[in-house]
Amino acid sequence: MLPVTSQPGSQTARSWTDPPETHTHTHTHTNTKSLHPVCQLLGRWRESDSSLLNMSYVKSRTAARCGALAGRSLCRTGSAKFHLASGASWQKSAFKYPSYDVPEMPPCSFKPEEYKGMSKEHMMEIRRRNCNPMTMKVTYYKKPVFTHQGYMQWLWDVDGKRYLDLFAGVATVSVGHCHPKVTAAAEKQLKRLWHTTSIYVYPTLHEYCEKLASYLPDPLKVIYLTNSGSEANDLAMLMARLHTGNYDIITFRGSYHGGSPQTLGLTSNTAYKYPIANGLGCTNTMCPDVFRGPWGGSHCRDSPVQTTRECSCAQGHCMANEQYIGQLKETFATSVPNRIAAFFGEPIQGVGGAVQYPKNYLKEAYRLVRERGGVCIADEVQTGFGRTGTHFWGFQGHGVIPDMVTMAKGIGNGFPMGAVVTTPEIAASFGQGVHFNTFAGNPVACAVASSVLDTISEDGSQQTSLKVGNYLLTQLAKLRDKYEIIGDVRGKGLMIGVEMVKDKASRDPLSPESMSEIFEDVKEMGVLIGKGGLYGQTFRIKPPMCITMEDADFFLAVFNKSVHNYMERRGG
Repeated sequence: MLPVTSQPGSQTARSWTDPPETHTHTHTHTNTKSLHPVCQLLGRWRESDSSLLNMSYVKSRTAARCGALAGRSLCRTGSAKFHLASGASWQKSAFKYPSYDVPEMPPCSFKPEEYKGMSKEHMMEIRRRNCNPMTMKVTYYKKPVFTHQGYMQWLWDVDGKRYLDLFAGVATVSVGHCHPKVTAAAEKQLKRLWHTTSIYVYPTLHEYCEKLASYLPDPLKVIYLTNSGSEANDLAMLMARLHTGNYDIITFRGSYHGGSPQTLGLTSNTAYKYPIANGLGCTNTMCPDVFRGPWGGSHCRDSPVQTTRECSCAQGHCMANEQYIGQLKETFATSVPNRIAAFFGEPIQGVGGAVQYPKNYLKEAYRLVRERGGVCIADEVQTGFGRTGTHFWGFQGHGVIPDMVTMAKGIGNGFPMGAVVTTPEIAASFGQGVHFNTFAGNPVACAVASSVLDTISEDGSQQTSLKVGNYLLTQLAKLRDKYEIIGDVRGKGLMIGVEMVKDKASRDPLSPESMSEIFEDVKEMGVLIGKGGLYGQTFRIKPPMCITMEDADFFLAVFNKSVHNYMERRGG
């Protein structure tokens, strides 16, 4: 069963963009004798087990009625309410909010299993002792989220607290956690065949390859399946070099294309670099970032939201684009041989912070690369499978057709899988040696990925990305205009970045400590988002493509409150 959505109340909703009011009334769990009898009953229901009712909308309406009877305002009805209970099993926030001051979490009909596993302390001890040591450094939050179960856009921790997941396991859960259709496909295949290899012919692999190829334009019809995005990009590097006979590859500064020894050369972010020689044959050119870069204006991006930078460009003529193309030409003239192997580019930067390029930049860049003998590779690991809303693939929004497309993450809704899709001509060049991958095209992976494609179509996931994404972008832009520390809002569909700054004039990144304050606050109110950007200054919003408008309103209320709280603490 899919999560139910609550209905708006009949009273006039207070805008989520207004700062929360200060209340003097007491919490529902205290002083209930002074309330109307219905209120007292409601309080007892909440204290015993609110999941028994599973009727948050009814409770909201009843609470509003109780408030009127008792002569006090207990909640606000509407699309974004400040409510007595968040819908999560509320934990004390680091900033000690009264529970009535927390935006109301939309209801969910799914009831998770009770957690009966090892203790949090034991898990952390194992994490310190037996797991990759880096996991201790990359663990989000001062108090880690110990996830236990997921369903659609929701996650539950081991204590039963519910979270709205707006990061989707780093833009990976495409159609929803444990989506019933995808889960059923996995279970069916698990009962039939777990593993074989491509030395045998089995239906699931061929059914999936035919289906995936139908989503790509000609001549992109030859598919190499992998197990991850890094593996896909690593393979694409090898194929490009073999096909062209050239070696040098160009990527953008601030890009992320993987963490393997080869793809670390493509990745241009100090945080992922090791103090050894890397990146042989890889050159990073200036990223055409129209917010943080030297050039940019108010009409550059293919997005409902533009930067606040001024420009005097004529319609259809972007001077910023010309300047950034000039930088690419300078890279060709100074940093690489006359003939190159490839250009790697994400249609929208992912880890880099949802950075968008000027319209028509990739068209001109692809032309210049091909003039120099190179192939053009679109890294769709984060942008693919309908996430940008307007198109199934991010490159389609730029009006280009690459020579290779790499993909992972959303391809399997979190099941480990990736792919390189290329042309018959490039595939023929790769036949000089034997390429074999034991786990690529695993039957279960193919069954899951096939179901993901079906679900995106049947559930209208791409349309949801466009509708909810556009709403989030335009509403977040209002917060940008309201708060001095929100420098930029950008993205397409459900690939969104909110860049935080010390002030709009300098555009200097907000400090890590300040970012952490807001980040932790958002989590304490029941929403999980990501961080990215060269300086960790951008909040990343990339949820499963099943979120609702009500979920969006809840997040907007939470984010507004978190930024408002930060500004108040800073005296802003």
